[in-house]
Amino acid sequence: MELRLQIDFTGKTVVITGAGGVLCGVMARAFAQAGAKVAALDLNEEAVKALAKECRAEGYICEGYQANVLDVEALRKVREQVRKDLGPCDILINGAGGNNPRATTDNEYQHEAVCGQKTFFDLDADGVDFVFKLNFQGSLLPTQVFAQDMVERKTGCILNISSMNAYTPLTKIPAYSAAKAAISNYTKWLATHFAGTGIRCNAIAPGFLVSNQNRALLFAEDGTPTPRARKILSGTPMGRFVEAQELLGGVFFLCDEKAASAVTGVVLPIDGGFAAYSGV
Repeated sequence: MELRLQIDFTGKTVVITGAGGVLCGVMARAFAQAGAKVAALDLNEEAVKALAKECRAEGYICEGYQANVLDVEALRKVREQVRKDLGPCDILINGAGGNNPRATTDNEYQHEAVCGQKTFFDLDADGVDFVFKLNFQGSLLPTQVFAQDMVERKTGCILNISSMNAYTPLTKIPAYSAAKAAISNYTKWLATHFAGTGIRCNAIAPGFLVSNQNRALLFAEDGTPTPRARKILSGTPMGRFVEAQELLGGVFFLCDEKAASAVTGVVLPIDGGFAAYSGV
């Protein structure tokens, strides 16, 4: 019997958006280490160029490209350059996304609001629109561009990044929660739409990770968990935050054309049990 799961992506061209960040940067390094030719895309050109340089110094294949996931013309130019440098896209990971303070409330509950706090009624419409565009269109537009390579060859894999927020929205971040719910829905739509082309489309829903963006929200200066962090940990059966490296097993599985050959339209939680826990 052939063992279906082998972490070997030799010869595959993997395009990863948001690769200048911690999460997708880890994925980029891991795919390169697994033999893939990695195209690391991010608005922060310096970050992905540095990432690519480090990977090449270790003997792996990785190129960094500046890319605005909300600019389809810029994405088309990047696609042509990736095809020249590394070949047509086999695997696309839509990792670009995030929240914005303009779309975040200061208070968890309206009845607890005090003077001077930003409430639901103070949310900035442009900020909300930006969060939706970054997360939803920031996954749709790269797919429109890079999935053309897959359709031409009748094979390929698309992996979107959803969130625990997609299952049950977190307080304070209505736009981000709703945008990630849209990603989960879009993943299933895309899987159905491409089902006859040989392209699979899935998503992961990471649990709570500590990053440079949220560290101050989760830990006080002395390193102790904030009240919000304690709430998260009390709702996570494993009692800890997820590490970025712990996403790789699910990512590799879903992107492996043999191991997950019949898996499409799935949103896989990698969350320490958060989605399974009712709170009692």
